[in-house]
Amino acid sequence: MISRKLAPSLLIAALALGGCAALVDRKATAREDAAATLYPPTGQFVTVNGTRIHADVQGAGPDLVLIHGASGSSRDFTFDLTRRLKSTYRVIAFDRPGMGWSDSAPNTDTSPLGQADLLIAAATQLGATHPIVLGHSYGGAVAMAWALRAKPTALVIVSGATMPFPGDLGLWYKVTSSTLGGHTIIPLITAFAPQSRIDASVNAVFAPQSPPAGYADYIGTGLTLMRDALRVNGRQVNSLKPYVIEMSKIYPDLTLPVELVHGRADTTVPLKIHAEPLSKLLPNATLTILDGAGHMPHHTHPDAIIAAINRAAKRAKQR
Repeated sequence: MISRKLAPSLLIAALALGGCAALVDRKATAREDAAATLYPPTGQFVTVNGTRIHADVQGAGPDLVLIHGASGSSRDFTFDLTRRLKSTYRVIAFDRPGMGWSDSAPNTDTSPLGQADLLIAAATQLGATHPIVLGHSYGGAVAMAWALRAKPTALVIVSGATMPFPGDLGLWYKVTSSTLGGHTIIPLITAFAPQSRIDASVNAVFAPQSPPAGYADYIGTGLTLMRDALRVNGRQVNSLKPYVIEMSKIYPDLTLPVELVHGRADTTVPLKIHAEPLSKLLPNATLTILDGAGHMPHHTHPDAIIAAINRAAKRAKQR
């Protein structure tokens, strides 16, 4: 959830510090080591074709998989939503490949379909063969890919980036996904990104609401700022558009129950570009629009998200 607003100031810093690679590396390594100590894995690891996938598993009941968005980790869900759900569901919150504590899979981690393949295999190892799958933001694309690859019981797409969008995503992702940016700008971000800018980025993602108390401390923005995670995130987001263009052509074939939940005030993943057209493509979708809600309704409107999950489970059972 680190804002592209950091890009201009860090581009300037890259020029100023271009000759100080050793200093930057030491500072970045120290911040990464501190983040790893402060925010250790909360769950267990599953190995799929040599790739370790981190999964936080809690509760009992029907299997429910949670897939986080860009620049995030499973901590986005274990902060609060998992606690609300674990008395009803067996909740499996994954770190997507290359994010949080999951390994990167260089040949597949830029593709929502490739990520879905890894998470499906990990879920199968955990005994979840036909779960309800919830995806938030970028994770919505991975959840849609899961449905195209396997047979989940139902989908819940929250603020999902699932449809082709106009234009590109701007300088930030172009820089962080590039080889040059990966070797110059990203180490500077890891080493020197000020906490005030990080906090401002988190606040911007929640707008027009505010993050709940303790959220920024719990999710571990230091994990997001690790060099490898920044590089993977940049590649994943910058390459998303061609995948959703192709995936959207197959969406009408999905007949499983789908609950779409989207904030009307979401400017990160706009309702009119994503959830509304998606609801018209899917033959068995229900769209819930949350007036005044931004991009993080699983935190700002958790009851609406839980209601959507329960509806998805009920509709699947009725089938």
